[in-house]
Amino acid sequence: MSDPIVEVRQLTKAYGKFQALHEVNFEVHRGDVFGFLGPNGAGKSTTIRILLSLISADSGTLSLFGMPLATHRREILQKIGCIVEKPDFYKYLSARRNLEIFGRVSGADTSKRNIDAMLAFVGLEGRANDKLGGFSHGMRQRLGLAQALLHQPELIVLDEPTTGLDPQGIIDIRELILQLSREQGKTIILSSHLLSEIELIANRMVIINKGRSLAEGSVKELLNAEELVVTFELNDGAAAVALLQQRPEVVLREQHDNRLTLQINREEVPELNQWLQSQGLRVYAIESKRKLEDYFLKLVNN
Repeated sequence: MSDPIVEVRQLTKAYGKFQALHEVNFEVHRGDVFGFLGPNGAGKSTTIRILLSLISADSGTLSLFGMPLATHRREILQKIGCIVEKPDFYKYLSARRNLEIFGRVSGADTSKRNIDAMLAFVGLEGRANDKLGGFSHGMRQRLGLAQALLHQPELIVLDEPTTGLDPQGIIDIRELILQLSREQGKTIILSSHLLSEIELIANRMVIINKGRSLAEGSVKELLNAEELVVTFELNDGAAAVALLQQRPEVVLREQHDNRLTLQINREEVPELNQWLQSQGLRVYAIESKRKLEDYFLKLVNN
């Protein structure tokens, strides 16, 4: 594992009496697509704003690229590209002119060649001279990503980049993020309240809720696709519980009348269904969810 390029320690922030963050901790390593996962209002955007030096923390430490943000702000920010919420541009100017203006502010290469390359990468080739007033939300998100990449940052921070997009737009942004990771080796922090989005893109993640970091680690380790939490709805829950004592490999998690929630290997579900029916029970429904979904819901609902 590479050395962390982002280290957050005991990050705390309050707005008056409201505690937005309470001792948040996590690390992002070089090359990660790092999922920053939590429900709306969990503290994700506050953390990102502190990370980008848009607001200050009350206490805690934040280091990027081995340097404290408090003392190396300018040097650090030159290495970061970001989209916070929805990108905002001059609607009466063209895509190219917008990139030229924002690029000059950040000291990026605003040559025609570089801007054309960025527009092509995000799928906006041929739209360079079109005014932003005619762009869809998805196209503006793509342009926002082009603007974030213009100065060739080492770290890219994306705060809910798929919010408001249609299904195809979500897929397009997801593919661009994966390209940045796989083909360009960029390190990416991706904030989202959608578990499915993080699962498809990230290799590591932290779960945050009510201003606290609850769990951090490898998505692969947290998401063992072979282990499911499965709910069986039967005609006789009590009889099923008694029968399951013969099956020590099946863990009974909960029972609500005739609904039994079990922890089981995915490959054993069809066989268990057949076995229960062979014992004279009727199985009306089977519902499954992955352990990470169950884990996430338990963490954020406590």
